[in-house]
Amino acid sequence: MESLNLKVDMNPNKIHDVEPKDTYQIAYMIHFFLGAGYLVPWNAFITAVDYFQYLYPTKHINKVFSVGYMSAAVTVLLTLLCWPKSCRIQLPSVRTRMNVGQALFISALMVAPVTDWIDHGNQSEIGSNVAFVVLVSMVMVSGLADGLVGGSLVGATGELPGRYMQAVFAGNATAGLMVSILRVITKASLPHTQKGLRTSTQIYFVFSALIVLICVICTNVLDKLPVIRYYRNKSRNEATGHMAIGTHFCVVVKKIRWFVTAGLVIYIVSLSIFPGYLSENVSSDYFKDWYPIILITTFNVGDFLGKCLTAIYLPRRSKGAIWCCMARVVFYPLFMGCIHGPKWMGSEVPVIVLTLMLGVSNGYLTSVLMILAPKSVPVEESEVVGIAMETSLVVGLVVGSAFGWLWNLL
Repeated sequence: MESLNLKVDMNPNKIHDVEPKDTYQIAYMIHFFLGAGYLVPWNAFITAVDYFQYLYPTKHINKVFSVGYMSAAVTVLLTLLCWPKSCRIQLPSVRTRMNVGQALFISALMVAPVTDWIDHGNQSEIGSNVAFVVLVSMVMVSGLADGLVGGSLVGATGELPGRYMQAVFAGNATAGLMVSILRVITKASLPHTQKGLRTSTQIYFVFSALIVLICVICTNVLDKLPVIRYYRNKSRNEATGHMAIGTHFCVVVKKIRWFVTAGLVIYIVSLSIFPGYLSENVSSDYFKDWYPIILITTFNVGDFLGKCLTAIYLPRRSKGAIWCCMARVVFYPLFMGCIHGPKWMGSEVPVIVLTLMLGVSNGYLTSVLMILAPKSVPVEESEVVGIAMETSLVVGLVVGSAFGWLWNLL
């Protein structure tokens, strides 16, 4: 009888300590796909630069998009961090927040082709000012959704092993690559005429919306996976008191201040060059209106390769990665040389090589910071760190987007 009681007492502990397997790597793949999904709308808008420049030739399309999108995203992320200080109402669950954000994504993406269908009937040559205002508004709605989905996903993933954060950011890079390839295919498959350009872009936005729709399914499947439930329950059990998003984020941010600073620098440098500089400040007589698409695709390929490199090599210490982030300011004089330097430096090959280097360094260093930062604090603070890091990146995106306008003054 005693031996029977001993078995009963021991089994629960054994069951609790056994980590479920990520069967067929489903959890990893879902994180990868969700990481791609929440950046699909942003990449969809900026990669259709040829189409929007045709409709609105007097507007600085990608620079306006960058400022509007990133400002909206950082507003939501700061709200997520400050919510406990301003309101006693509990935040909705991660799944609810992501579902709402993804619904906003789909709505914003579908407005672009619908607006064009309506506007095209009234004014066939260029888009109207009203249509442009509606378009920018939808870009800002996508920014709000990005803050909601991205902040929630990164915050929740911070409680999981580092490989899942790597999956999210490898997915981020895949979004740019996937959308760039989709844009190239839709543009190349139809005649190079006004009608062909409009039709290809409408198809492109519909496919982008379908990708986000698949992400809605993935979001609702994720919470049901045993491996995800195991780690989230483990995180709750290890937490001392009600921390999570309710933690005083200033205290947490102070612990990761160098990670935050490095993240700011990464995206200030990247967004002040990509996509505005690449789509407006350099040109090619050979590639013509394909040139900005080629450069944006090159950046996205580099970003993808960089984020995949962390699966091969991840530094144990963050000091070297932080210094590398600071050193990226060297891209400013290099890209300035493409405009004001020797003629050879402004040709296609140097610009494409520099763009690839910009993308690789952006992808690798971002992924390194986002994996190491949540692991540098106690587990109960990891969700706050995830959201804080995502916020620092988006603040960097906002500042970088604003700095992108300075190229017009040079």
